[in-house]
Amino acid sequence: MKRHVGEVYFVGAGPGDPKLLTLRGAELLQEADVIVYDRLVNIQLLDHAKKGAELIYCGKQPQTACISQEEINDILVYHGKRGQKVVRLKGGDSTVFGRVGEEAAACRQNGLPFEIVPGITSGIAAPAYAGIPLTHRELSSSFAVVAGHRRKDGKQEEINWQSLAVGVDTLVFYMGVKQIQLIQEKLLLHGRPPSTPVAIIQWGTCEVQKTVTGELGTIVKELETKKIASPAIIVVGEVVRLREDLAWFEDKLADSPLLQQAIHA
Repeated sequence: MKRHVGEVYFVGAGPGDPKLLTLRGAELLQEADVIVYDRLVNIQLLDHAKKGAELIYCGKQPQTACISQEEINDILVYHGKRGQKVVRLKGGDSTVFGRVGEEAAACRQNGLPFEIVPGITSGIAAPAYAGIPLTHRELSSSFAVVAGHRRKDGKQEEINWQSLAVGVDTLVFYMGVKQIQLIQEKLLLHGRPPSTPVAIIQWGTCEVQKTVTGELGTIVKELETKKIASPAIIVVGEVVRLREDLAWFEDKLADSPLLQQAIHA
């Protein structure tokens, strides 16, 4: 008798605030037999899982040995071929630096049906929670998202710094805190003014969200006295100036002990 083939669902978990999960994402978590989740997924989302669901952590920790991409692919294929309903739960949106292309390709190569469920990406959500809209009629008509970290396999990222520096109004760098000096040097070298506002948002949309602002020419020096680490989003552009009037999330949670601890760390 032919064995029933399961299905894999690539679900964007959103940026951190558990209430930003989509309705489709919540529905699939409730139905899943297996949930394979990442480091940046809010653990509260696993409360949606049905009783008896298998939960498999496969987060990648910075600067530490971790599960390989090939191993993750194998996990998805193994459980899918067993006829199980598998949810691959990934922080933010799985199509934005989430390697969904590689994982979905592994499913296709092994005859497994799959579905991609978009999530709210941190590059949009974190600035919004910090009071920074990425576009504005007077300040920004374009934005670009850029991988700010170096590849672990040693290959050089192909980044067109010239086009980014002078051709895009707002730049959003993912995973770029450790490369902030390189980002600063490249943008200044290719024509971005040193007075350009910069914001760095750590743990965006979470109660411990912390935002540091400055200017492109001095942001590296300013960060020497600030404790900002991954995960964080870097926003470069005139829209950062709007934060002074539009910041709302950190103000709203001003009485939260966790937030106060993060702000004054």
